[in-house]
Amino acid sequence: MQPEISVLKNGLRIVSTKYSQYETVSLGIWVNTGSAYETADRNGISHFLEHMVFKGTASRSAAAISEDIENVGGQTNAYTSREFTAFYAKMLKEDAELAVDVLCELVTSPQFAEEELIKEREVVVQEIKQTYDDPGDIVFDYMQAEAFAGQAMGRPILGTADLVRSYGAKELRAYMQTNYAAENMVFCAVGNIEHDQLVKMVEKRLSGLPAKTSFKADAQRYVGGCFAEKRDTEQAQVVLGFDGFSYTDERYYAAMLMTTVLGGGMSSRLFQEVREKRGLVYSIYSFPTFYTGAGFTGISAATDNGQINKMLPVIVDEIKKIAETPVSETELKRAKAQVKSAILMSLESSSAVSEKQARQLLLFKRTIPVSETIAGIEAVSANDIRSVAGTIFSSRPTYALVGNIGGHMEYDEICRLLKNG
Repeated sequence: MQPEISVLKNGLRIVSTKYSQYETVSLGIWVNTGSAYETADRNGISHFLEHMVFKGTASRSAAAISEDIENVGGQTNAYTSREFTAFYAKMLKEDAELAVDVLCELVTSPQFAEEELIKEREVVVQEIKQTYDDPGDIVFDYMQAEAFAGQAMGRPILGTADLVRSYGAKELRAYMQTNYAAENMVFCAVGNIEHDQLVKMVEKRLSGLPAKTSFKADAQRYVGGCFAEKRDTEQAQVVLGFDGFSYTDERYYAAMLMTTVLGGGMSSRLFQEVREKRGLVYSIYSFPTFYTGAGFTGISAATDNGQINKMLPVIVDEIKKIAETPVSETELKRAKAQVKSAILMSLESSSAVSEKQARQLLLFKRTIPVSETIAGIEAVSANDIRSVAGTIFSSRPTYALVGNIGGHMEYDEICRLLKNG
């Protein structure tokens, strides 16, 4: 089923895909904004705003927002990432307009009452503390800060406690005025809903959005570096990272397949060499992260203190192998099957499809047919994988460690191993 797309006069894009066999519809508003689009003195405001819009609108209290949705068995939630903020719901098909009404109110008439601001600031501060207390979470914030040092992309999504406590209604409204504009937003629905009806519902509620944004996004540039924090824990959380590619880079699919071969599952090289053959870790995997202007390629592992310095040379060896020698035909076929099956399986979830279509419209100004994605994966050769690995792993590394890390291999030694072996 192909999606239908309409554009309102103010530039807001509305996309929907009808599945008449469904009894439900997944729908939401995606905004191309997040921590990567914040100034240093407003770090964390995207995430705080995401919380605060649920604390009351022009016609609904905080309780009414959740009750109206849950009274009919629906679900609603939101998230903030570095480049996107989303507000979404899943409802029975006959209750779709209720969901549209609630979601549109969240982005057009939040009240930001002082008593709610006071309470929610402390809720978010608790979330910040919870993230800090979990080595497996905070290591990725430290990694991001080193990989994109001195940039908005390197700052945490949640911000800091002091900054969050400084945000009031004035700051939130100013941020919405600069970042929440029609050109920067998409309304998407997937399920049993007619496109023309959806357009009428959304137009009635969002046609008054300003057309243009007025913020200036920072450039994105991978830097690399090292951060280590010793804690009294049983394990060490280790991330070794490198440069990567943007969403629009022609090497996108090759990079995805390369990380799948290297550490994308139990049959991957890292899992087999580091865990199965040597027993040096409980978990290890590699991952690509794509942004609009840059990217990051990482390897994450959790291990005992005494195993860190045994593990890292093995990881480096596997990095060198994949960068110097084309992968086998068997590995290539398996990686393609893994990536394709994950994509095709996600099509069975209306929520996943709605998110994918909305993000594609924001990133590429169009939705991408599954056939085009599959063709892009199939076109990748073993030499393509070797080539992107060579490019990625020749960059300055990012090395982040948290936990029981006493005596860990130093950054300069990692650089020497990568360069000389």
